[in-house]
Amino acid sequence: MKTFVIIPAGGKGLRSGSSVPKQYLKFYGKELIAYTIETFQKSGLVDQIIIAAELAYHKRLLQIIKEYKFTKVNSIVDGGTTRQDSVFNCIKSLNAEKNDMVVVHDAARPLLTKTVLNNAIKYAEEKGNAVVSIKAKDTLVKGANTVDSYIKRENVHYIQTPQIFKYKDFIKAIKYSEENNYSGTDESSLMKKIGKRIFLVNGSAINIKITTKEDLKIFKTYIK
Repeated sequence: MKTFVIIPAGGKGLRSGSSVPKQYLKFYGKELIAYTIETFQKSGLVDQIIIAAELAYHKRLLQIIKEYKFTKVNSIVDGGTTRQDSVFNCIKSLNAEKNDMVVVHDAARPLLTKTVLNNAIKYAEEKGNAVVSIKAKDTLVKGANTVDSYIKRENVHYIQTPQIFKYKDFIKAIKYSEENNYSGTDESSLMKKIGKRIFLVNGSAINIKITTKEDLKIFKTYIK
């Protein structure tokens, strides 16, 4: 059984205030996406990495892969109109067996640790899938500008990536999505739609998705 990693890297980075997609910005001499790829490159449980990116950035990605000797990166495919399209493009490019594991991880989550990753892969191998999450600690409410009601946080989780499912389940999900014109917010929501029981595994509070300028400041603090 092999483990494939898919990194959708087609984001524009507009909310971070940069004209260049944030995943290609350099921090202490190294591109943000290089920090992300590095964790998978160093994991002994990962066999291949596939990246989806805008065609205009393929050359830049190839330079990054060469510079940091990311030997597990097998291919770069064209990013789609949506994140889901990008993930599906990667899935369709795989030469995988039905029970191989497919790990999907946001390009803009560069603080994933090898421990969290490896634990998630092992848990997915045991249970059939695994979605990294952290338990809610804050008080949660429903409402717009006023509080309508309070939500019990005991059973509330913040979903992160990586999200890990079998190749055969992704094929089913693609078929469902294309036949029903359905787009999920992430892989787990799509898998839930096709009836999968989804297992949660512990993530990390520092495994944040870099979206805003404030997120970039936090990221820089951790990699100093």
